[in-house]
Amino acid sequence: MIGYVAVLAVGYVLGTKAGRQRYEQIAGTYRAVTGSPTAKAMIDAGRRKIADRVSPDPTMVKLTPIDSGTDVLEPDQVAQKTR
Repeated sequence: MIGYVAVLAVGYVLGTKAGRQRYEQIAGTYRAVTGSPTAKAMIDAGRRKIADRVSPDPTMVKLTPIDSGTDVLEPDQVAQKTR
């Protein structure tokens, strides 16, 4: 019984050590990729594109300004048809 527990303990220690090293490797790669300005721009563009497709709100377009502080907006009919 003691041998069985000792084998389990050694396996646990070695497994957690290898698991932690692999975790650090994956996390480091993720940080390196997402830390790149090019990757950040691509991720942001993708998020915006998904948000635009998923958004239930119609895209608004400016029609005519009434005065310097007031604009008239209307839903964009073309954008609604392409969704």
